[in-house]
Amino acid sequence: MAERPFITCHALDTVSGKPAAGIDVKLKLISPSQATTAHWTAKTNGDGRVPAWTSSADINEVVAKVKHELGEDDQMVWSLTFDTETYFGKGKTFWPEVELRFAAKNEEEHYHVPLLLGPWSYTTYRGS
Repeated sequence: MAERPFITCHALDTVSGKPAAGIDVKLKLISPSQATTAHWTAKTNGDGRVPAWTSSADINEVVAKVKHELGEDDQMVWSLTFDTETYFGKGKTFWPEVELRFAAKNEEEHYHVPLLLGPWSYTTYRGS
C-alpha cells in the first residue's frame, strides 16, 4: 500500500448531506515558493475524499526536502482549490471555486482538510 500523502482532503455537500464526489481539486505549495513549481491534482472519489494526488513530483518527497530546509519556527503555506462551479453547475453557486490556504508546521506528519460545502456557503477545519 502506498504511503499516505502529507495532505489529504475531502468535501461534503451540506445540502444533500452526502459526500461531494467528482470535484476537481488542485494542491499547491505557496511558501516557500522556491521549493517547487509542481502542483498536484485529483478528483474527489465517491466518498468525497482525495486519498492520493497526481503530479510529476511526489508530494511526500517534496515535503521531506522542504522540511529539511526549513528553520525550526518556519512553516509551509499550502493552497487547496476546489472547482465548485463545475460541481454545482454554472450560475448555481456563489463560489465558482473555493481556495483554502493553510499553514503546515515542520514537525507535523499529516494534514487532513475537510470542506463542508453548499452553493451559498462553506466552512472548513483542521481534520485528523
